[in-house]
Amino acid sequence: MGVLIWIFLVSCRHVSETQIATPESSATPTAAILVTPTAAPAATAVPRQLPDFFKGVDLSYINEMEDCGAVYRVNGEAKDPFALFAGKGANLVRARLWHNPTWTSYSTLDDVQRTFLRALDAGMYTLLDIHYSDDWADPGQQRIPEAWQDIEDTAVLAQAVYDYTRTTLLTLNEAGLLPDFVQVGNETNGGLLKDVVGLDWPRDAQLFNAGIQAVRDVTAELGAGPKILLHVAQPENTGWWFREAAANGVTDFDVIGISYYPQWSRFSISQLGGQITYLRHTFGKDVMIVETAYPWTLEALPETAANILNQGVSQYGISPEGQKAFLVDLTQTVINNGGLGVIYWEPAWVSTSCETRWGQGSHWENATFFDFHNDNELLPAADFLDTPYTRPSRFPKGTRHESYGAALLSDAAGDSQGDAAHNIGPPG
Repeated sequence: MGVLIWIFLVSCRHVSETQIATPESSATPTAAILVTPTAAPAATAVPRQLPDFFKGVDLSYINEMEDCGAVYRVNGEAKDPFALFAGKGANLVRARLWHNPTWTSYSTLDDVQRTFLRALDAGMYTLLDIHYSDDWADPGQQRIPEAWQDIEDTAVLAQAVYDYTRTTLLTLNEAGLLPDFVQVGNETNGGLLKDVVGLDWPRDAQLFNAGIQAVRDVTAELGAGPKILLHVAQPENTGWWFREAAANGVTDFDVIGISYYPQWSRFSISQLGGQITYLRHTFGKDVMIVETAYPWTLEALPETAANILNQGVSQYGISPEGQKAFLVDLTQTVINNGGLGVIYWEPAWVSTSCETRWGQGSHWENATFFDFHNDNELLPAADFLDTPYTRPSRFPKGTRHESYGAALLSDAAGDSQGDAAHNIGPPG
């Protein structure tokens, strides 16, 4: 990209079969943090009936792109992107939230409200991705917000996490924008809120549980609230991570969220499917692919923002048709294994005259759903949203008969940091 970017990216349903509860650990769980509400609750929330499966789009860049002049077209006609995606079959919009990003006016709470209002007006559900940072949070960095830099006591930091999470949700509720899902952290392979990334479970468990408790308390106060999602980058890191989380008392959440980028994962789509089944039945949680992407070309516009995705999978190739085929196969595999949904990151981050901190344009134009050769005309990949998928009458149970040989794919403890750091930026 011309400069060394220290941004480390990888940045439905409740299954009817009997699920296996999270195993009791012989390790001593981390003690619960005693956090207390600091503000009166807002008006009660109205519960929403959720669909069995989500086909989603992360539109964290959409407001900025349109403010920079981006136009999205179908058959040459300009379209509102929220209406466009909803019309194609998307039913979920994900948006990231930074704590106090002084370097941008986007991914703030005001920006998230703008995004969620448009999503709800288009008839879609919403997922709030809280980074707990002023900047990108991912496997390579989880920087403490500037406002919390001087907090050294973990209990005090946990209270800050609790207060911030609770206040954020109550503010959204007051605006009629309470999300359907909330992520407590983004790609937290190495934990939360730290200068040196690496798991410290006695500390990290307190921080995760503070955020989780805030969501549960808001739900109790309002009579309805979001499902809680914990998010790890790449499926090969999920088994050991959630086993260690359970052993340290981090269990009160609803959904395991996964980033799955073939460029940085050793797992094929079919292996990912096996891992989804394993996770569902080992931990008793729903599983959602909250980030994925695939390039439709290796070409780029003449701009200074270098593209990030430059590898494909031989089975699909790199083409508009290959991008669509990858997403259709991925989505059908997630459905076949009882997963809750697939969210594409970020289909609308097209090139404009605006600049990132690393160059003018987009680092993702070759992985969007819009053809920069053709005035941002919609590409075939968006058809993955309205493809008629089949749903099995029964889902795999996550076990194999001993005659089948080895157990379902899992992973070794402690293998995250070697695979997760990428000297390129940014999703999330």
